[in-house]
Amino acid sequence: MKTNEINIDQVVEQSRVGAFQIGLLVLCGLCLIMDGFDIQAMGYVAPAIIGDWHISKASLGPVFGAGLFGMLLGSLILTPVADRWGRRPVLLVSTFFFSVCMLVTTQLQSLDSLLIVRFITGLALGSIMPNAMALVGEYSPSGSRVTRMMWISCGFTVGAAMGGFVSAALIPAFGWRAVFWVGGLVPLALWVAMLFWLPESMQFLIVRKRPLEQVKRWLHKLDPALKIDADSRIVAQEAPATGMPVAELFRGGRANVTLLLWLISFMNLINLYFLSNWLPTLIKDAGYSTQAALLIGTSLQVGGIVGTLVLGSVIKRVGFTRVLGSCFVAACIAIAMIGQVAAIPALLFISVVVAGFCVVGGQPAVNALAGTYYPTALRSTGIGWALGIGRIGSVLGPVIGGQLIAMQWSNGSLFMAAAVPAVISALTVARLHWSSRSFK
Repeated sequence: MKTNEINIDQVVEQSRVGAFQIGLLVLCGLCLIMDGFDIQAMGYVAPAIIGDWHISKASLGPVFGAGLFGMLLGSLILTPVADRWGRRPVLLVSTFFFSVCMLVTTQLQSLDSLLIVRFITGLALGSIMPNAMALVGEYSPSGSRVTRMMWISCGFTVGAAMGGFVSAALIPAFGWRAVFWVGGLVPLALWVAMLFWLPESMQFLIVRKRPLEQVKRWLHKLDPALKIDADSRIVAQEAPATGMPVAELFRGGRANVTLLLWLISFMNLINLYFLSNWLPTLIKDAGYSTQAALLIGTSLQVGGIVGTLVLGSVIKRVGFTRVLGSCFVAACIAIAMIGQVAAIPALLFISVVVAGFCVVGGQPAVNALAGTYYPTALRSTGIGWALGIGRIGSVLGPVIGGQLIAMQWSNGSLFMAAAVPAVISALTVARLHWSSRSFK
């Protein structure tokens, strides 16, 4: 009797967008929206906290750094866990944990307690992006994989932008704590929905030799017409993983690309988090109102949303390295201009939007590049460690910014210095282009 062999990769490749895939995209997208909202919340509430607690601007630098350092550790520690135990459990635990931490933040009264809670919150937030992107990629046909992964990662930028609009509306009326109430209650409701409807990666279950009952369940949801019986043999194209996931990033000829991805992410996240955390405060110091400063800061994220949506389709046509190299060259110019045109609102707005398009919009492309380069058994670890190493830069960006502000650097000098990492990112992308044919 002939065995009915079902290849998961072929089923995914031939799948059409239906209720199941739309549900997955919505859940992961909402998860990343709240991830972006909660990560960026501190940048938006910073001016209000400074006024409420009567503290200096520079004293918030360590608080920014603590949250980002927590994210760094979360990326490095929890993504290998996901490649061992699954995307779904890590996403569920992390979403619940960071929602509780945001609610705890509403009750804080001191800078020290805020620093500690932001660090703990960051631990959970650090695992959201890599696992959500990996899960979406593993349910996407190859022709739409990059686009879907970038669309989903756009949720992070949407959430960051929403944080600006929500903060501008809530802080004048209810105070800065209201922002954290929203950032805690919404993901808690999302967590309940994820309990019922979030699937696990079928490729992961096969590669890790898990029981097939769940695989059959998700296969049936993906293709209700698929015939699956007790004798069906379910296979995946990839071989089972061996060894430690992190060590595998440097084997099989992957070492060079891994290191270049880490450097690109490191440099870009220095810029992204310096701009995200300090831009509203620096714009207010340039003579703008708190609300105007928040809205200009939000325009950085709006530029990032547009960048993510546009860059995905362009990358599909011309490749990762050509698009990213051009983006980082433009980012260098735009960031340097922010400090030079602060007194001219129209030019300031344009410079911030272009910087957001290139820096904020470029980071999802870097993440998607990692997600398409690494195999299933290493996908969460590959994305997570690129983000984790990059988040060393995200910690340094706000902290160094705080120190330079304390040293009385002018806005012009600050943004000129911030343009340097974009130059290094562009040069590193050029090196990646010429060293690996995979991305041309």
